[in-house]
Amino acid sequence: MSLHLVDRSRPDPWAASGQPVRELMIQVWYPAAAVHGFPNAPWMTPAIARAYEKANRLPALPWPTTHAHLGAPVRRRRGGWPVLLYSHGLRGWRTEATALVEDLAGHGYVVVSIDHTHDALAVEFPDGRVETAAIPEFTDANEVELTIKAVDARVADTRFVLGQLATIDYGYARDGDRRPLPCCLRGAFDLAHVGMFGHSDGGATTAAALHDDPRLVAGANLDGTLWTPASVAGSDRPLLLFGRNEQDRGRDASWDTFWPRQRGPKLRLTLTGAAHDSFIDFPLLLHQAAPLLGLSPDEVDKAAGTIDEYRAAAVVRAYVNAYFDRYLRHCRTDLLDGPDGRYPEIEFAP
Repeated sequence: MSLHLVDRSRPDPWAASGQPVRELMIQVWYPAAAVHGFPNAPWMTPAIARAYEKANRLPALPWPTTHAHLGAPVRRRRGGWPVLLYSHGLRGWRTEATALVEDLAGHGYVVVSIDHTHDALAVEFPDGRVETAAIPEFTDANEVELTIKAVDARVADTRFVLGQLATIDYGYARDGDRRPLPCCLRGAFDLAHVGMFGHSDGGATTAAALHDDPRLVAGANLDGTLWTPASVAGSDRPLLLFGRNEQDRGRDASWDTFWPRQRGPKLRLTLTGAAHDSFIDFPLLLHQAAPLLGLSPDEVDKAAGTIDEYRAAAVVRAYVNAYFDRYLRHCRTDLLDGPDGRYPEIEFAP
């Protein structure tokens, strides 16, 4: 289900009109008690799909539905389910990693994905408004400054959402229009076991939030540069760095800066043949859309990597699940201890 939240304690950092409050949309995936009679959720709403097509100068495309069911009842578990927050990449959106998110929910996590308004490609609110990206265009002179501002705003979003999850779990929360939120989520969250993961700038957000907020137990950065002082400062809690081959060849010095500063457990993995977006849904969809868009195999490989898209999704699922199982569920798994013949695409950094 999708929820509208309003942080009345701070203004929107990107709204040109000086919006006095910060509005967010979050999407919650969870283990379901039953799904019969509940429709499948779309991968993107029609309004967001049109915004994506317009932004990328694409024709209308036949966007998929997902395996999730809208409004299905929560499967109950004593103490609630461990919680994972997801932060998207710059100009991404909250459903961009649905293949991974659904898999995590299917393994017994509640996953809460945050749309970072005006940083996201587009965000649709319950009243029909669609707020598009409002971060200024990057130049060589402003890229670092703007990205740091964006990550700092995302960390504030994350901390606000964590507080809202507590009130939702108690059954007291209200949405952005001050209406009570659905009571079906009451008691669904195990907020003593909360992790976070993110792609690209969402990975930087994860590292910074882990440093700033002790409510987060563990984190995973999926191919994100660590832009801010907080994100490279490290913490005493575990962080996974999971990226492309280029990262370990020194393309991203921020990972090398972070490594000796991290006091808690740390792990650095490389997915051979991956592109930047191999950690989200993009390659799965691009291969299907390529004939409609007239893209050659070489053009697809350049954008989506040379690893098979379904294999990439399976490998990312396996390692992200194993990581959070170890640190949130305290399940022993040898998958994280070193190379495994089942996953030859994975390299462990020293």
